[in-house]
Amino acid sequence: MSANTTANATDERTRLEALWERDAVKIFVAFAAIYLVYAAIGLALGYSLDGIVNTLRRMTYLIAVYGMVTLALNLHWGYTGLFNIGVAGFMAIGLYVTMMLAKPVDPTGAAQYPGLGLPMPIAIAGGVVAAGLAGLVVAIPALRLRADYFAITTIAFAEIVRLGLTSGMAQQFSVFGAELGTGGGRGLTRNYGDPMNVIFELEAFSSFVDLTNALFGFGPTQARALAYSIVLVLVLIGFYWLIQRTSRSPFGRVLKAIREDEEAAQSLGKNTNRFKIKVFVLGCALMGLAGILWRFRRTGVTPTAFRPHVTFYIWIALIIGGAGSNTGSVLGSGLFVAVLFEGPRYVRRLIEEVVTVGDAPNTFAGAVGPLLSANPAPFLRYTFEEFLTLQFVLMGVALVLLMHRRPDGLLGHREETAAAIPLADRPVAETGAGPRPGGTDSDRGGDSQ
Repeated sequence: MSANTTANATDERTRLEALWERDAVKIFVAFAAIYLVYAAIGLALGYSLDGIVNTLRRMTYLIAVYGMVTLALNLHWGYTGLFNIGVAGFMAIGLYVTMMLAKPVDPTGAAQYPGLGLPMPIAIAGGVVAAGLAGLVVAIPALRLRADYFAITTIAFAEIVRLGLTSGMAQQFSVFGAELGTGGGRGLTRNYGDPMNVIFELEAFSSFVDLTNALFGFGPTQARALAYSIVLVLVLIGFYWLIQRTSRSPFGRVLKAIREDEEAAQSLGKNTNRFKIKVFVLGCALMGLAGILWRFRRTGVTPTAFRPHVTFYIWIALIIGGAGSNTGSVLGSGLFVAVLFEGPRYVRRLIEEVVTVGDAPNTFAGAVGPLLSANPAPFLRYTFEEFLTLQFVLMGVALVLLMHRRPDGLLGHREETAAAIPLADRPVAETGAGPRPGGTDSDRGGDSQ
């Protein structure tokens, strides 16, 4: 009985370990933990049910958006080794082109700048194509450069885009007789209908509003926000499926070969520059689409939304999850949003709920001075007051620790087979053939082929 019990326990442990090796299980466990922790924080802060659900809804929205962009960046860096640090620029191109195409020809009210008045699906397609063409413009000359110079080129391009959008010349201009404009530093105001009205006007959505009202006490505005977050999750799944299929195709295997050894790939007759241009354009187009979905429902957009720190955030998410892993990109985005992006804000609220902090000094000198007399209280109060400002410091510390402890990320750079099917698991052919010349009995069955 004891031997049987031990054997059963061993089998159960083996099954659990095999189950844990599945990426989907890891994502489910990590996201379940994130949502449970934030629900507990909401309860501790005295949030009502609709407040807790709205917090989780915002978390889902951010994870979906960052997940999309991180997957696109993983296509560049994780699969091809292209060091793109101009992500924010391609997101800005996609969003601005979409808004200019969708804005009505005759602006009214605060919306001073005209557009082309195109239907939203065509405007979105135009924004995606524009981001892809911008990637093509960058890739053709820049891919002849080494990785570090290519990175400099991409970040310079992103800054050219951002500063160009703020310039007076781009504030309003004509293209083939059509009046357009970026709004300059004031940005663009959305004066077209909600892009999600095609869903919100369905009869089924009225039932969804009634359901969320009955379950969470949501009104129509909150129900629309929740529905949009669900749509973004579906789009994220589409991104994942597309990039997963791409990575497992012959095209994707060439990309991995370029990442590992570009000269070896060239020696096999592959035009590596052509492959890199194609994948760079695809990734930039997906970044443009993510930028569109990020803000095209907002009342307006300004160039400051696309400062370089946005690219920095995306890279942190990719490094956390691990380059070369699509599942890691999604997991890294979730952990980045929950721990580093939204986490400090909720931790501060939780501390304020439990502890009375008191007034902080107005200056850094006023906080550091009392340390000389062994009085750390002013410094601690000052640190707490500037907690959100220190968010960048926390991100940097987390990044340093991650690169030191786990440079490949949580799920990155695991072994990948060159074949599309697992060759080691092929069934043994039952033939009467003897061992191969120079081989042994263990050579039969193809395990070493």
